[in-house]
Amino acid sequence: MRGRRIAAGLAIGLAVGGFALDRWIDTADLPPLEAPFSTVVTDAEGAPLRVFLAADDRWRLPVGAERVDAGFLVQLIAYEDRRFWSHPGVDPLALARAALDSLLAGRIVSGGSTLTMQVARLIDGGGTGQWRGKLRQIRLALALERRLSKAEILQIYLTRAPYGGNIEGVRAASMSWFGKDAHRLSPGEAALLVALPQAPEARRPDRAPLVAERARNGVLARAAALGVLDPTVLPHAMAEPVPRRRTPFPEHAWHLAGRAVAEDPAAPVHRLPVDLKMQIGLEHVLAAAAGRLPPGVSAAGIVIDHRSGRLVAHAGAALPGATARGGFIDMSRAVRSPGSALKPFVYALAFADGRAHPETRLEDRPTDFGGYAPVNFDGGYRGAVSAREALQLSLNVPAVALLDEIGPARLTAFLRRAGAVPRTAGDAAPGLAAALGGLGLSLEDLARLYAVLARGGVDGGGDRLLGAAAAWQVSDILRGAPVPGLAPSGRIAFKTGTSYGYRDAWAIGHDGAHVVAIWAGRPDAAAVPGLSGFETAAPLMFEVFARIEGGLVPLPPPPSDVLLVSHAELPAPLRQLGPVRRPAKADAVPLALVYPPDGAVLVLSGRGAAARLVAKVQDGRAPFTWMVDGAVVPWDPMARSFVWTPDGPGHVTVTVLDRFGHAARAGVELRLD
Repeated sequence: MRGRRIAAGLAIGLAVGGFALDRWIDTADLPPLEAPFSTVVTDAEGAPLRVFLAADDRWRLPVGAERVDAGFLVQLIAYEDRRFWSHPGVDPLALARAALDSLLAGRIVSGGSTLTMQVARLIDGGGTGQWRGKLRQIRLALALERRLSKAEILQIYLTRAPYGGNIEGVRAASMSWFGKDAHRLSPGEAALLVALPQAPEARRPDRAPLVAERARNGVLARAAALGVLDPTVLPHAMAEPVPRRRTPFPEHAWHLAGRAVAEDPAAPVHRLPVDLKMQIGLEHVLAAAAGRLPPGVSAAGIVIDHRSGRLVAHAGAALPGATARGGFIDMSRAVRSPGSALKPFVYALAFADGRAHPETRLEDRPTDFGGYAPVNFDGGYRGAVSAREALQLSLNVPAVALLDEIGPARLTAFLRRAGAVPRTAGDAAPGLAAALGGLGLSLEDLARLYAVLARGGVDGGGDRLLGAAAAWQVSDILRGAPVPGLAPSGRIAFKTGTSYGYRDAWAIGHDGAHVVAIWAGRPDAAAVPGLSGFETAAPLMFEVFARIEGGLVPLPPPPSDVLLVSHAELPAPLRQLGPVRRPAKADAVPLALVYPPDGAVLVLSGRGAAARLVAKVQDGRAPFTWMVDGAVVPWDPMARSFVWTPDGPGHVTVTVLDRFGHAARAGVELRLD
């Protein structure tokens, strides 16, 4: 009877004790589990480009077990907490051993802490050198196990474990000590990252490398003894050198990353479309150039895959983030004079409007355009030259003559449709000087414009802005331009530009896949004697092209409707621009397109061959030459009506020329019913 009473009492005591223990655990107030993370900007594949300090000035990166090297996790569990996946937060065996060791020593010499208990200490911030601190740690650990999964507890450890200084978490530690992410670690690297959190300051490799090495080797030896590390690997792992200094966190795409964070500061991760390898290549080219450029001169660069419109690499300065050479200023967005870099678009519009052809003769002579008298860069003149030669030699008078033909408003309207934002002083209407850089554009604007040219006249959204024939003709001319030094000839269509006063040097080019745009100059816009697009920027552009993986991609063949003829074979009105084309005969009657009206939006009925554009000419003298987007369309030269079947919707320019060189044209938007 007495035995039953004792048993009943024990049962009641255990029940009451269990209830009290449950309540003790359940009523534990957990400290905040979240900590501010560093903002991470990555490339298209998730590789870190730039990392920003967390709000509490610590390097702390989000990471889960799936993004950590498996060998690290195996060594961590084996060394710190072999029964992590099975215990309730506290390992009684480990605690008993620690209690015995401490009792014999008269002080705490071994904590017996599980990973969960270490997480409790990390989130609580209290010490464990006294029994009261250890008891609170046990209570929090038991509470954590009831409220979180093992995976969630492990994730907190992986992101909060201390690694010396202001570094927390295995991912930040791997970047700081090894210069790489934590998903691929050697056995020696993994062991060092297991050992450091136990004494993060005493074992810091940059301050106590021998202490760090001994601690690492202790982890390796334990892992080999427990059978989680191949013994044959042990000597090699112990021979791995311990890093003697911290590696700076990545700061690639400095300006672009900063822009992304400024636009959405609350986002923990920003993914940019750039490619890390190409980004590093661009930055190396510009940084090396900084050592050769005159004092105060910087450079910026952009690489675009024009096939997809993807921004592959971006550098806003030669030394981003540095005080020297204006490294804090994003020169890819600075509005500067493009010099001659706009000339290709003057030619392209003239070709598209049927006003000129690559073999059209232009006059390079002293010319006064209503009080504006441009001169060439070298002060000389070449006389009669083809449009091809004039653009390849970047002659100024022919470019202004062509702009005089199409009108500055036509050029600026095209620039805006292509996504550029041209600026003029006081927002005044641009004049003929626009052909030579008399308006402001940014490097991003020019890269976007040359991508339209590289895509055959189509913008990033698929809208046609230039005729395919005109775009190809200009690119074909630019591929034949003189190249600097030993750069490859005939494989890259490019143009250089130098602004007035030697303030800006430009080089923008494309092959069959990429556009590379380079600017060089002083961020404060001061003059730099000797600065030029050809001598300064073009070599950098070719060097960047050489770093693109896969090499140069061939430029495309001509479209089927390109007029590939010699000067003598051109229609008479296209043989020469200027006074020769202006008739002096009394019977010359100016012609006009009576349909379609300029600026009209036409909805064509039918599909395929059934969708037809009809044009009609009035006055003028036959024979007539009909052109669409600068390409001659075979048609009855005596007919005053013209019918053409478009490839699809979009903007087109219809041009008709008569025997005396009169021209009439209409730009229309085609839509299909």
